[in-house]
Amino acid sequence: MTLPANPLQWTIGLVGYGEVGRILAEDLRARGVANVLAYDIKLGGPNGAPLRDHAARHGVRLAESHAELAAQSDLIVSAVTASQAVPVAEACAPALRSGAWFLDFNSASPGAKIRAGEIVAAAGGRYVEGAVMTSIPPYRIRVPLLLGGSQAVALAPLLNVLGFDAKVASPQLGVASATKMCRSVMIKGLEAMVIECFTAARAYGVEDAVLASLAETFPGIDWERQGAYFFQRVIQHGRRRAEEMREVAQTVHEAGLEPWSAAGTAERQTWVADLAEKGVFGDRNLPRKDWREDADRLLAATEKQS
Repeated sequence: MTLPANPLQWTIGLVGYGEVGRILAEDLRARGVANVLAYDIKLGGPNGAPLRDHAARHGVRLAESHAELAAQSDLIVSAVTASQAVPVAEACAPALRSGAWFLDFNSASPGAKIRAGEIVAAAGGRYVEGAVMTSIPPYRIRVPLLLGGSQAVALAPLLNVLGFDAKVASPQLGVASATKMCRSVMIKGLEAMVIECFTAARAYGVEDAVLASLAETFPGIDWERQGAYFFQRVIQHGRRRAEEMREVAQTVHEAGLEPWSAAGTAERQTWVADLAEKGVFGDRNLPRKDWREDADRLLAATEKQS
């Protein structure tokens, strides 16, 4: 199959139409990509209406299966939860067009990326791993993106035409993902530590003293603002973050270390996600006003459970 020389003329298939998929769809359409296609397993369920409405507003066509999307796409962007990285590659592979690109945007372990790459390559596709190096919403499609794999050098300039900010990390699969995963030990771990620290401090009534001490030790961080942001992100996306941290734990394990910190972070993120899904925080998609209110809700929920 010969792809159009101009990437803006490609048909781009988005597997996963959550927050990331919708942002990419909006920005690709704004960039001038006429043919954007999306598939999400939620489309046919009770939570599919907002996704269908968003697609209609932004001129995004919806596929009814992985296979339908793969059969039409010049570039597939897989942006699902971490545990689904390999299953999505398996679901798309039988229908892949020869020579089509497959960009794996997922926060999966190097081992998972290597397995997905083997599946796509065996089906005649060109697999490139992508490691998103910070939170997507502030940057949108311009989020710093590390690429890996033997096809990464060829795809990078084409992605940049589409509006991405892509750089090649290595021709070896797994290097870009290892960079992302090791970073997440710190970033997602810090989120979990702040929630644990601030909530416990709130329980003892010492939060002001703790924050003052943190500000003295780390004067470059606005702990009030950072704390509120961490609570917000975990309340909104704790389930996805927990899945990522399980991949991080696997990455640490593959390096020969026991992933005590990563595993604990996954448990804390899961705990918050469980409570958010039970409505403990009200509408979790609304902006959070004060981390103290959320800490109080966590404490109240803990008292009920004990």
